[in-house]
Amino acid sequence: MAVSLNEKDKALIEGGSPLPKEKALEVKNLTISFRTDNGKVQAVRGVSFDLYKGETLCIVGESGSGKSVTSKAVMGILSPNAIIEGGQILYRGIDLTKASETEFQRIRGRKIGMIFQDPLSSLNPIVKIGKQITETMLINSDMLKRYYDDLIAPELTALMNAKSVRNNAIADAKNRASLPVNGYEDRLSGFAERKEAAKTAIREAKKNGKDASSFAADLQKAKEEEKAFKAENEAYLKNEKIKSKSVIKNAKTAYSSAKPALKAALKEAKKAAKIKTHQHHEELRRAKDASLQEIEAKRASLSLTSQQEARVQELNKTIRKVTLLGKAKAIAFYLFPKAHVGALNEMAQKLAPLEKEKNEILKDFIALDEEQKKVLDEYQSQVKITKAMAKEKALKVMEEVGIPQPEKRYKQYPFQFSGGMRQRIVIAIALISEPDVLICDEPTTALDVTIQAQILELINKLKAVHHMSVIFITHDLGVVANMADRVAVMYAGKICEYGTDREIFFDPRHPYTWALLASVPDIDSKEKLEAIPGTPPDMIYPPQGDAFALRNRYALGVDFKYEPPFFQVSPTHFVASWLEYEDAPEVDPPKIVSERIHRALKEEEALTHGK
Repeated sequence: MAVSLNEKDKALIEGGSPLPKEKALEVKNLTISFRTDNGKVQAVRGVSFDLYKGETLCIVGESGSGKSVTSKAVMGILSPNAIIEGGQILYRGIDLTKASETEFQRIRGRKIGMIFQDPLSSLNPIVKIGKQITETMLINSDMLKRYYDDLIAPELTALMNAKSVRNNAIADAKNRASLPVNGYEDRLSGFAERKEAAKTAIREAKKNGKDASSFAADLQKAKEEEKAFKAENEAYLKNEKIKSKSVIKNAKTAYSSAKPALKAALKEAKKAAKIKTHQHHEELRRAKDASLQEIEAKRASLSLTSQQEARVQELNKTIRKVTLLGKAKAIAFYLFPKAHVGALNEMAQKLAPLEKEKNEILKDFIALDEEQKKVLDEYQSQVKITKAMAKEKALKVMEEVGIPQPEKRYKQYPFQFSGGMRQRIVIAIALISEPDVLICDEPTTALDVTIQAQILELINKLKAVHHMSVIFITHDLGVVANMADRVAVMYAGKICEYGTDREIFFDPRHPYTWALLASVPDIDSKEKLEAIPGTPPDMIYPPQGDAFALRNRYALGVDFKYEPPFFQVSPTHFVASWLEYEDAPEVDPPKIVSERIHRALKEEEALTHGK
């Protein structure tokens, strides 16, 4: 049930910003398992959420709840033993669960970026920082090819999706055909224990001169049951193999029948894209040439007086003379560092006023030169990104994320940076291609609280500047309070509650959310922090009903039998808990949670009314 709130408090909770309408990413009923030696781990079980443009969605929960697995599925970097058993991850009409590695290479880094938990393991220790930051840009440096790829994306995705559906069906069928009956290893272990116990009893009986026939019968029975179970398993595997052959044949047939039409559509799309890309390039070239002609016309209209021309020539001679004398003097003192640097500084001081006067006379010509360079750079950036351009962009991004002396740091190695600076580098790598979606997988866990605050502030600032959508994964609700627009609380591979940040913090409804809030330190709380009892369930054998029931002191009888559906609290707030059922008993949240909420609302009301 909810914390008891008055009408004023409810108005404060509902006073948040409205959600944007446009979706950047959709996750629908995502189900992911992992093949292991002990069985299939059901890591993500029917997760659904939407990420809106320009918002931060925080996914919070204990370790093992499925947060990172979900984010890795979005990035297409799940481990080889992972099986996406169902659901969709939709980005710009592309289902990422069925996308090939080729398709992901067009999206990963460019469209969807990721900041990992440990910056040191994310960076190559023997490669300079500059190369690591510019790598993504240079891999995708051919902008015309990127334009062409975007044009054929729908048809290529359709073909790749069909191929992935076939491959996934085949892999899943083969996997099912190789897995024994559920609990096979446990049953065999049970038989082995029974046989060993019977053998021990037989030895003891013989040793004491007693009748061992009953124990021998137990041993024989265990052997027969074991043999029968193994035969049952062999029959099961044989049947599964027959079924898998049928599934594989159907998958191949379905793909073969769809393939010709998909390939024909892709071929036509490639033809049209080739023509359109050529037209696009011509348009860029014409725009560049027109701008350059305009600049040349402006340059032709400029002129210097004879006095100005004479002064420029005189200044050029003086500049050359000062430069030659200064370099000669610096070389003479090369073996004496202080004198060498002093000579260079003396030369620079003499040159500064000369250069300033010359630039003032030629300022209109210099402005046109800069305008011309800008036109050429813009054209080049739309055709092919060079190493020089990538470096320029990298230095700008490094400065943006707060790395001092970027020119110097660009040439250094990861070990020459502190933990906070390494994390800033990882953020720079994620931002260099200006992605639409940024996934932050516990990016501040390895940092001290001071640096953590700086990194969180930086991510919020960059999100606003670059108009990104952010998925922020954490187990720390203190971090969530600083970052979230909306919050999804995950437990045992499922979302158990989601809503706006204000709804989750001021009107939490799920006992697991209460438990997380009650375990967060608060300087004003007088109550003792409450640890969550027990441990998360074994996801090879997920519990029946509500997965949190065994650790939940508010659990009802129904929680142990049936999985709760989502109950709607408000248009943006949903809770999977039987406590929200209309016939459920009234249950108050922990005292520490209620007190914190009332205190926070009181403080906010005072701030709102200027008290």
